[in-house]
Parts: sequence; C-alpha cells; structure tokens
Amino acid sequence: MQMKLLRRRAGWVLGVALLVAGMHSTAQDSLPQSPDFRGEIRRGADGRLIAVPMSPGSETAPLGGTAASAPQAAALRASTLVVGPGERIATITEAARQARDGDVVEIKPGEYRGQPAVWTQRDLTIRGVGKRPVMVADGTSAEGKAIWVVRGGRVRIDNIEFRGARVASGNGAGIRLEGGQLAVFRSAFIDNEMGILTANFGDISLEVVDSVFADAPRHEGTLHHLLYVGEIGKFVLRGSRFANGFRGHLVKSRARENHVLYNVLADSPGGRASYELEFPNGGIAYVIGNVIVQSADSDNATMVAFGAEGQRHAHNALYMVHNTLVNERPAGTFVNVWLERFSTPVQVWGINNLLVGEGDFNLPAQGRFEGNERLARGALIEQDGVPTRLPTQSPLRGSVRLPGQVGAVNLAPTAEFVFPVGSRPLRLPARLSPGAFQ
Repeated sequence: MQMKLLRRRAGWVLGVALLVAGMHSTAQDSLPQSPDFRGEIRRGADGRLIAVPMSPGSETAPLGGTAASAPQAAALRASTLVVGPGERIATITEAARQARDGDVVEIKPGEYRGQPAVWTQRDLTIRGVGKRPVMVADGTSAEGKAIWVVRGGRVRIDNIEFRGARVASGNGAGIRLEGGQLAVFRSAFIDNEMGILTANFGDISLEVVDSVFADAPRHEGTLHHLLYVGEIGKFVLRGSRFANGFRGHLVKSRARENHVLYNVLADSPGGRASYELEFPNGGIAYVIGNVIVQSADSDNATMVAFGAEGQRHAHNALYMVHNTLVNERPAGTFVNVWLERFSTPVQVWGINNLLVGEGDFNLPAQGRFEGNERLARGALIEQDGVPTRLPTQSPLRGSVRLPGQVGAVNLAPTAEFVFPVGSRPLRLPARLSPGAFQ
C-alpha cells in the first residue's frame, strides 16, 4: 500500500514539473495577447457595475457580454446628475454644460433665478424631484431666445416650471425647441412671451402631456402664444390646460400631423386670446375630447381655425370629434375652415361635438357631419369653473353613435380630462354622449 502511494505522489510531482516547464517555455516564446476590450469599470445610475470605453469610438463590452452599439454605449455611460443648493452642481447652467448623452439630470425643489441653459445632448432626461422646481428668467436668456434651448436628440422634461421669459424679439420662450424629439410631462409655463416655441424642421417632434400654460404677458402690439408649434413633423398635446391668453392664441400649430387630445383650452374668465386653437397651414389634425372655451373679451370671433394662412402640406384634414365648444361672446364662430386657400382637397369631419352658446359651425358642405348638438351653458355641469359634463338626466346622454375611425386612427375617445390637469382612461359604453365627457 505504501509503495502504491509513493508511486502516485511521484507521478503527480512529475506532472506538475512538466506543466511548469511548458509554461516557462511558452513565456519565452511570446507575450500573452492583449485583451480585446480596453476601458474602465464604473458604477452606473442603477448601481450596477458596467464596462465603459476609455475614448469615443472604442468598443464597449458590458461585463459578461459582447461589444455594445453606439446607443447602448451611451446608455452604459449614463450617470445621474443632481442639481440644487448644497449639491456639487449648484446651477442649471452648469448642469447643461456637464451632462452627457444618456444622463439623467435631477433638479431639487426651489427657485432657480437667472440660470439659462442650452441642452444639446442625446437621450437626456431632465426631471424635477418632489415639489416642482421653478426656472425664473429674471432678465436673462439662453442665446437671446429662451430660458432653455433644446436641440439635441431625444429629450424628456418632467415636472419643471418656467416663468417670465422675455427677449428683445418679443418671442422669449420657456423652452425653445430647435431640433430632435422633445417630450414634456407635468410641467408649467407661466407668464412667458411664448410658453414653448419650436423651429420649422420636418424631423422635429413635440409631445406635451399633463402640463399647464397660462398668463400671457399683456403687451399691446405684440402676439404672445401660450404654445406655438412651427412647421415640424408631429405634435401631440394631451391632458393639458390653457388659460388667460392675450392677443395671441392659446395653441397655434403648423405641424404636418397634430393630435390634440383631452385638453381644456379655456380662456375665460378674463382672457383675451385670439384663436383658442389654430392650424394656420392645415396639415392633418385630430382634435378629440377637448373642452374649448372662448372668453367674452376675445379679440377674435373664431375659436378653432384651419387654413387661414394658406396651404403648406400635401395632405390636409381636420377631424373634430367629441369636443365641447363653449362660446361666451354674444356671437362668434365655433370652427372655421378656409377651403379656398387650399389647392388640394381637404377632408373635414365634425362628429359628436357639443356647441354651447351663440355662434356658427362653419364646416364645408362636403364631409362627414353627425351627432353635433347645441345647448345652453346652464345645461352643463361645471368643474373648476369650466362647463363640461351633461347631467345624468340629460336627454342627450347616450344619443350618438361611435364615430368610427379614419385610416388606422380610431376617433372614439379613449380618455377624458381630469381636473385640475391630466387625463384618465375611459371605458366606452355602447351608446355615447356628445361632447368631451361621458
């Protein structure tokens, strides 16, 4: 037995010796190859370890994975920058300078005065944490244009307030959008010469959700729109509230495609806006489930205008469906379409709208028009000072049919506005009521 153990031990020692000799011989022949990935190990915004390239253009290999694409690399490099009193980054201006593609910028509650910013990053999220932080222009602007200028890639702004934008041209905006895709959520634009103002490029898109626009400056001889969308590709406005315009419009859009859904555009009381909603150059406009109120002091008798400045788009159509239109002027026009200013056919549908007050519903002779009803303001239940909902006993309840769809777009309301701002999903009954609320 002892002899067998000795033989085994001798064999094991001999094997190790040969292995070491082989390794020594290999080391003399050549150095080991350099690894494919060169970079650093960092902890990302989610707390996990990630591999990050040392320079732009290097391949990025996540731990345990393969090389990442450029967008994935930007996501891997993402960091969270916290801005506010007592933080390493104290000002918005400095945050815009330091932020990189894919980052998240979190802004602590408070008032940020005179801190303009230009955001050029791709895939950037900027959000207020807790009580909405307020950006106050305080006589300053970014590039003489706005409190914030945005011209990056995909940018999301959430829970931020903008106040007091003023510039020499009279177009001082809370946000000036000059490029990319911008989504704005749960934000507020108060007392700006323009709440949001965009450039005129077809690859720009703007989405505004659950936000507030109010209190246009009362400057005689100037037109301040609460929201002014240029000739961009797509515009979506949802669950938002507009009030107290002056001379300019509440919402003006030159976009090729427009989705105005479940908003309250109510200029009363005291507002003096011109149009409440305007599409000056046509385009495709889906206007569904909105409450639109014209003040008795409005400077323009028309509430919703389409094509007043002539055609700019190849395809033009207006779909007015399940809106509640309230005119507080002694007379006026609920909807006006300038067909004579188009060289190509314009599709116009007016379906299941409630018309409250005196005024004309100037739709063309050809189109689809059904389920539109008139009634007095006193026949509606008011919410937060806005006439909105038919009472339970109203004979108009359940009196209209589903509006159907156009192309791939379903025209039936799938949500309704929730006061003071926002929207909620809506389960449709078999028979609908006219207007914005079921």
